[in-house]
Amino acid sequence: MSIENVNNTRPDWDRYFLDLCEAISKRATCNRGKCGAVIVKDKRIMTTGYVGAPAGLPHCDEAGHDMRKVFNLDGTTTTQHCVRTLHAEQNAIIQAARFGISLEGSTLYCKMTPCRTCAMMIINAGIKRVVCEKRYHADSDTIKYFKQANIELIIINNEVEQYKNQ
Repeated sequence: MSIENVNNTRPDWDRYFLDLCEAISKRATCNRGKCGAVIVKDKRIMTTGYVGAPAGLPHCDEAGHDMRKVFNLDGTTTTQHCVRTLHAEQNAIIQAARFGISLEGSTLYCKMTPCRTCAMMIINAGIKRVVCEKRYHADSDTIKYFKQANIELIIINNEVEQYKNQ
């Protein structure tokens, strides 16, 4: 008996790597905005990262969330953020630094538009393309910075990612 692929369709490379982000996100230790990231060069995985506390420090699923209010530039409160963890993008870039992997000219795949801090790290790491599934609610600086730095930004679904207690 043979197993057939009924529709015989393969995902394109962007979908393939975005799907890997979903699998990687299952290792995240903060249940808010669970994300994974993959950095790829020449269709080869260079490094991955997921949301989690720094190595050796307690994770959210052990110690609970460390929630902080984030304010707009005009002083109005916007959202609640857990600051116990590093973002998936940060962890992927840090892993590359630890193991001497150059990210120059690579593509980063992630769940939502990177935050402002991650965007600045992406620029300085030499990453030239970012592909994300959805929008982050506070991504205006990221979009502006990527445009200024000539980083190609592809957002598959223009919907803003929603998560619990945002």
